[in-house]
Amino acid sequence: MSGRHPLLWTSRSQHPPLHFTFTHSTPTLLETAEQIRDRLVTRFPAAQIVLVPNPGPAAEHSLLLDATHAPDIARFLRDDPVLRLDYCSNVTGVDWPDKDITGITKTSVPDPAGGPPKIVEQKTVRRQPGCLEAVYHLYSMALKHGPVILRLCTANRIDAVTLPSLTPVWRACDFQEREIFDLYGIVFEHHPDLRRLLMWDEFKDHPMRKDYVEPDDYEWEPTAHGAVLERAKAHLTPATTAIKEGPKP
Repeated sequence: MSGRHPLLWTSRSQHPPLHFTFTHSTPTLLETAEQIRDRLVTRFPAAQIVLVPNPGPAAEHSLLLDATHAPDIARFLRDDPVLRLDYCSNVTGVDWPDKDITGITKTSVPDPAGGPPKIVEQKTVRRQPGCLEAVYHLYSMALKHGPVILRLCTANRIDAVTLPSLTPVWRACDFQEREIFDLYGIVFEHHPDLRRLLMWDEFKDHPMRKDYVEPDDYEWEPTAHGAVLERAKAHLTPATTAIKEGPKP
């Protein structure tokens, strides 16, 4: 035992050597969005599943799901042995306001003089209702592939802003759905703890919406200055204004 600490020395006969084997799993080839869509349509014939192409270089196309079937489809994607999408990396909120879609209608009009018909163009404007959207990026930690991108849209931006929570399927959605609820106002049904995450409970509205209007004054800014102070002056008495501005030199 000379030169060895007694607590570190052991007999080989008492503890045979340990052998470790390290293996590296090979990532599996992920099905295309079109192939996944086709399988989902076969598995859920009543569901509305739309392939949304991405024209960018990454070409990460997404699948737009109807809210009714989204939880069942999510569980299928998680449990299917070919996909095994067991991890949701991030959930993103998007605000799509109402917008006008301009189109051109071409009509062939006969020439009274007997010549070739004339093509008359007429401009048309169609109002497209807006919506709120939640976008989920899914990966397989087991099979080392992804992402598969799911999209869920609300019926409108006003009074039909409910979507099913996917937190019961992927636990990682928890805080991210809360953040979307806080900043965009999407109400996630069956979320285990749906409450504001970044703003305080008494905060009004949802600050990431594109039509959000900042308040004239902030509840937690006792020393308003600059543009905030100028807006706040409309609601302040002369005495309160003097206190907020401080003594003049």
